Order: sequence, then C-alpha cells, then structure tokens
Amino acid sequence: MNRGMAPLSTARFERILITGGSGFVGRYMLDALARDYPSARRVALARAGEAAPDPGWSAAAFDLLNPAEVDAAIREARPDLVVHLAAQSSAARSFVAAEETWRVNFIGSFNLASALARHAAEAVLVFASTADVYGASLSEGAAHEDMAPRPLNAYARSKAAAETMLADVLPQSARLVVARPFSHIGPGQDKRFALASFVAQIVEIESGRAEPRLLVGDLSVQRDFLDVRDVVDAYSRLIAVAPGLPSRNVFDVASGTTRSLASIVEKMRALARREFDIVVDPARMRPADIPIARCAAAKLRETTGWSPRRTIEETLVDLLDYWRAASERTR
Repeated sequence: MNRGMAPLSTARFERILITGGSGFVGRYMLDALARDYPSARRVALARAGEAAPDPGWSAAAFDLLNPAEVDAAIREARPDLVVHLAAQSSAARSFVAAEETWRVNFIGSFNLASALARHAAEAVLVFASTADVYGASLSEGAAHEDMAPRPLNAYARSKAAAETMLADVLPQSARLVVARPFSHIGPGQDKRFALASFVAQIVEIESGRAEPRLLVGDLSVQRDFLDVRDVVDAYSRLIAVAPGLPSRNVFDVASGTTRSLASIVEKMRALARREFDIVVDPARMRPADIPIARCAAAKLRETTGWSPRRTIEETLVDLLDYWRAASERTR
C-alpha cells in the first residue's frame, strides 16, 4: 500500500470480485480495495477447497476455464466491480507454453466477460493487460494508447486478443478499463522475472550458497520499471474515476523513465553485500525481444493525477530485503 495514501473513494462499489488475488500484483490489490471500499462485499477467486487469499475477503471457488462455474459464480456475486488480474503472466514462459498462455489469458477472460454480460451488465471491469501488446511498434518511439499493437510473443498476442474480445463481448452498459502496465517489480515477485531472478541469485551469493557469478540475459535492453505498489495505486485511481469514464478505455501505466538492465544490475551490485561476476547465460536470452520500451503515460496522469512515488533505488532495496528474508526462512 502506498505510504501516506488516503482512501480513494470517488466511486462507490458494493460488490467487488477479484481474480488473481493471490498473485504478485493481486496481494497488493487486495489491500488497496479493502482500504478504498471497506463496506463493500469483497470476493476473491480461489481454487476449490482453498480459503480466500486475504482474511478480509470471501472466497469464490470457480475455474475461469470452466464456463458453467464462471457463470454460476457471477450470477451469485453480481459484482459491480471486477478486477481481472488472473493470467499466465510470463512472456518467457509463453515461448514454451503457448497453448496454456492462450487458454488462460484468452479463454478464461472470455468466460468471465460472457458471464458478466449475462448477470452484471453494468459492472466496471478493470483488465490488467500489458505494454507488451505494442511489440514492434515500440521501435517507432514512445508508446501511447493510439499506437497500433504489434505483439511479438504468445503472451502479448493473447493479451491483445483479450482486449479486443472484452470490448466486443461486454455490453455497452458495462465499463471496460484496460490497463497496459510496463515492467513492474517489487517485494513478492518470483524468479520467473528478470530482476527478481537477479536479486534471488545475489542473495544466494551473499549467503555463500552459490558461486559469485550472476547469470543474466541481454542487459542492453531498456525498460520502464515501476514499483508494483505504484502500479496498484494507478489501478486504484482508475477504479475511483471509472464511473465517469466512457464505456471503453485504455490506459498506459509507466514512470516515463527508461533504464537499461545493465544500469539496474550496477545498482544491485552497489547494494549487494558480496562482489560477483556477471555471466551471460544463453538460456536467458529471449527471442524477438524489444530493445527499448518507453512511455510517458500522459493520459493516466491527466485523468487521475497519478505519478509514481517510489524511486528505483527504494524498490531494489525492498526487493533485496524480501529475498534476504526468504533466504533466512529456508536456512
């Protein structure tokens, strides 16, 4: 949760449903929604037999890939706000698991949209897409919402297709808010993602469990990195203004500052407690990568007044502390 943030209460929601609440972004989103809408009935998607991912939430057990279960759950919950975070969210994994990626990201979203069209036709749906949908278009300059998507991998293509599908399947009485976040990092991110993988390796090196060699991929790529808590703040602000938005909306979420992975690794090196060598691992090189991803996110700033609150250095310290604590627990 953002430090010093007052509740965002422009909108009034009585029945909130979140998917992906146990994920990296979802855990922060649960706290933000409970803060902003304390009197709402809050329901989180959970696996059968599992409790809700947070004690302030009720659990709804349904499989997004089972249309009958999704229909029954939406008919029961009748949400007026849905935050859809559930996804296969690793672009790297999509290279070896394209079918799973499409099934989860597209078919799961289709089943949800279909049920909402039948049972919650006036709901607000916030869909966490990705800036990866821009793909090859990023070679033309900084991203903006009117730029044509030209995705380069199964993950990005499945998200771009889901965006279009949601705009078609949801009735015009519903409000669709598509968020396209750029790279976000922070405490709780797992090792499928580059910076979390680097930090986890550094902590193993610090503890003496690993040789002082940091395995990396292509460090020349440049990305716009955001703290996950700033991303959640952006989502919260979009939710707060959603009732006054048009029926269909797309917002980029970015800091406006682009950094190379090499510069981030040097910041990590300065924060590490032991020295290490940097070794390029061919297995970590991603095909069809985007050399530079930049964006100003002007529309988001103008619409909500949002701006990132954490520096990259603060985020890296928190990420290191998270993995150091995790390492201590496994000793």
